[in-house]
Amino acid sequence: MSGKTNLDFQRVKKSRIFQNVVDQIRDAILEGRLNPGDMLPPERELRETFNVSRGTLREALRVLEHMGIIEIKLGTGGGISVKQAGIDQLKESLTLLIRSGTLPISEIGEFREGIEGKIASLAAKRASVDDIKDLEELIASAVAFNEQGLSAWNDFLDIDQQIHKKLAEISKNSLYSYSARIIHDNIRRYYDKYLDNTIDRMEDNLQDLRNMVDAVKNHLPEKAARFAENHVRRFNIRMGNNSADESMNKFI
Repeated sequence: MSGKTNLDFQRVKKSRIFQNVVDQIRDAILEGRLNPGDMLPPERELRETFNVSRGTLREALRVLEHMGIIEIKLGTGGGISVKQAGIDQLKESLTLLIRSGTLPISEIGEFREGIEGKIASLAAKRASVDDIKDLEELIASAVAFNEQGLSAWNDFLDIDQQIHKKLAEISKNSLYSYSARIIHDNIRRYYDKYLDNTIDRMEDNLQDLRNMVDAVKNHLPEKAARFAENHVRRFNIRMGNNSADESMNKFI
């Protein structure tokens, strides 16, 4: 980027020096005044423009780099460049949040119930012949593991997660697909901790999966959404009840 380009950066207010720098550079990127691959002015020029110290500027730049929207290269030929928007930072943050175990089960459940219904609805509208074939093959695997009983419980849950991720892929919505993938790649620890392994629950789960896939196969978005929401809701209730029992036992 030419140093003559007017980015309209302003001297920052003394009360919000650090955050002001972050906000101005971030806004320039989000508003398209800076594009992927563009170079920010050199540090000395930025310090003079913002009227801040070297330490303040570098702290702000580190935050922007952690956000994943700029890249800082040191040495000859280095500089501060704008990165292409991506999901790596979001994926890392959500993964850490879910796997840390700090999120209440109720919040994970509410989020899942909200997106799984929409995913199933979109999948029912957009599923191709090949998509339906893939879903039917996954259901066949689920049936086979169900017939093996509790010895195949973990394999059965693997197929359950694959079906959910496949539905998200079929939805043709990248945000839903990424969210579903992150959730199902990391939520297993909650299943293992709070779900009881029983034949009846395998049977119920299998029927839920069949209902969802049948609705998608027949391009019935409202039914697909309802089946998906009910399926997730039952899981949420079971895990919530077991979580509450565990919490009560700590005080007994």
